[in-house]
Amino acid sequence: MNASIPDSLVPPRRRASRAVLVLGSLAMLLILVVIVAVSVGPVRIPFLDTIVILLDQVSPESSGGSRHELVVETIRLPRVLVALLVGMALAVAGTIMQALFRNPLADPGVTGVSSGAAAGSVLVLAGGATAAGRWVLPAAAFTGALAALILVHMVAAVRRDRSAATLLLIGIALNALLGAVISAVIANVPDDRDVRGIVFWLNGDLVARTWEHVGMAVLPVALGVAASLVFTRDLNMLLLGEGAAQAAGVDVVRTRRVLLTLAAVITGASVAVAGAIGFVGLVVPHLVRLAIGPDHRLLLPASALLGGSFLVLADLGARMLFSPVILQTGTVTALIGAPVFLLLVLRRKRKATP
Repeated sequence: MNASIPDSLVPPRRRASRAVLVLGSLAMLLILVVIVAVSVGPVRIPFLDTIVILLDQVSPESSGGSRHELVVETIRLPRVLVALLVGMALAVAGTIMQALFRNPLADPGVTGVSSGAAAGSVLVLAGGATAAGRWVLPAAAFTGALAALILVHMVAAVRRDRSAATLLLIGIALNALLGAVISAVIANVPDDRDVRGIVFWLNGDLVARTWEHVGMAVLPVALGVAASLVFTRDLNMLLLGEGAAQAAGVDVVRTRRVLLTLAAVITGASVAVAGAIGFVGLVVPHLVRLAIGPDHRLLLPASALLGGSFLVLADLGARMLFSPVILQTGTVTALIGAPVFLLLVLRRKRKATP
């Protein structure tokens, strides 16, 4: 990763203008993508009608009642909003992880958080506890993510070593352990329908998302993303190395602990409502970094906006590319993300070759 802070010599007014241009463009792209995603489906809704309906949703005098309004309000808008929130969360979590570990190929699951959320979900699905209510599965996923994070910190505390390398090694071991647990649980589930449900969840999807799922995700994602923006300077300093960051006044251990917790919270919230959707937190931050540089004052919000757009488009593709056959959202992100990831690896290898 580039170890210098970009644009450090650029006049502040010019940097501000560039930030407004980049973030404004990405915000407009996100709005356009949301309108398209809400408009397109088995029931086609004209774009202008969609805009009117969306504006009507935020009006205190919302009328409701028409067929198109019911489709938007009860089916498409909740699904699109969940995709937007999850895409933002995963992109921000990936940006944080790539900065903390100084590795552009790190993703939100590098410390075992995603595997912890998946393991919690699998245990609940295999045990049939989802019959107790809709909140059981998201709660299990969120709890599993936080439990994985706590375990990582506990092991690091025992070693008295909280360096990025140690946390990465612990995360690799934890991912392997939780992967084995998930495989063992799936292999011993007696009902094939439960197995299909588990596999479906592990692939990640946004089918049948409701306003309840929006409510589950919006608070932790909004608070986590907002809190991470406070640490953009610290993230920039960490790019220079732990020694340089400490010399600049950054409490490296505390900052890393807080940022890992924020990443775990928003990742856990994402897995809780959408399952284990991959590659968003890996590919989006890296592409944004290639386009605008590694300054987190701009990189973090830009990644959030592009992450939201990316997952909304991926979900739209899952619904419409092979209609009436519907793909899982996680399948589409993998089909897009895996080739991009390989290109990034090859590009990184070529740059490292003398």
